[in-house]
Amino acid sequence: MTSLLKSFRINSFRRYSNTKRSLILGIETSCDDTGCAIVDSEGNILGEALNSQHLIHLKHGGIIPPIAQDLHRRNIESVVTEALKTASLNVNDVDAVATTVKPGLPLSLTIGTKYGKHLCQLYNKPFIPIHHMEAHALTARMHDNTLKFPFLVLLISGGHCLLAVAQAVDRFLLMGQSCDDAPGEVFDKMARRLKLKDIPEYSKMSGGQAIEVAASKATDPLQFHFTPTLLQYRDCNFSFAGNKNQFVRHIIAQERKYELSPDAVIPDVNNLCAGLQFVITRHLCHRVQRGMEYVALNGLIPPDHKTLVVSGGVACNNFVACGLQILCNELGYKLVRPPHKLCTDNGVMIAWNGIER
Repeated sequence: MTSLLKSFRINSFRRYSNTKRSLILGIETSCDDTGCAIVDSEGNILGEALNSQHLIHLKHGGIIPPIAQDLHRRNIESVVTEALKTASLNVNDVDAVATTVKPGLPLSLTIGTKYGKHLCQLYNKPFIPIHHMEAHALTARMHDNTLKFPFLVLLISGGHCLLAVAQAVDRFLLMGQSCDDAPGEVFDKMARRLKLKDIPEYSKMSGGQAIEVAASKATDPLQFHFTPTLLQYRDCNFSFAGNKNQFVRHIIAQERKYELSPDAVIPDVNNLCAGLQFVITRHLCHRVQRGMEYVALNGLIPPDHKTLVVSGGVACNNFVACGLQILCNELGYKLVRPPHKLCTDNGVMIAWNGIER
């Protein structure tokens, strides 16, 4: 509980003078999106570009790291060029290049890191290595200048789930993290198991988005029972594997009940999606509530700083956000959620983290 999130600690780099506007070029290639943006020290986005590999990986049923790496390699130069063109700038005009170096897919990270360092060598610019999750945590400060340290942050995505107190730009107190799967990973895998992409309406959606839309059409969202997890544990860790396994058992039971063919979608798909979304939201809220109580007992956040920042791809889920908003209302917290396009992977958050450093 009291250990610092060491992986969030990154060495201090050159700090730019407050007497002039700083421009940072940010590069993001941690997973399957190639992103670039130029952001100034006032939080203005001067130019940005993003190339998504989503539809390509959808055909393969998931992200294939070598394919992701190859697509990053093909697209990174054009993405950076587009961002600079939109901003009417060139690399000479920026003060530094910030690039995601961890965590993420090693093959994907390599492309962005090498290209970022190449630009720095070519144009004699400082290189700022960025921790991907730290960037997610701090993006909200770009849009809300009233957001001051310390604050509580929940990062929920396809690869991570963690709860921490943001104490400074490069100092985080880790309170809890997932013991197994990440919530976004569960949504994506279960969407594939349900064969949602075979339904035309969902064919081009991410798994998480398809689950959310299907759940919104449920006629009986409590039809399927899910057992809550970790209720007996007094820490702030998360666990989603148990609910994932329960979900699969519900699918198998439906397939047997209706004697479905291998390519058929179960009749109660909307209700099952709603059940999964509900149990994951309930679990997130329960563990965050424990975190809020721990913060209060130990005086980690002053009463006038009671803010919860939620970011990462799963933060785009409006049902999840609504559940967290209800929790915040009950415990006197302000909920801050960046715009959807900044919750998912992007170059803007990387550039802004470079500014903050």
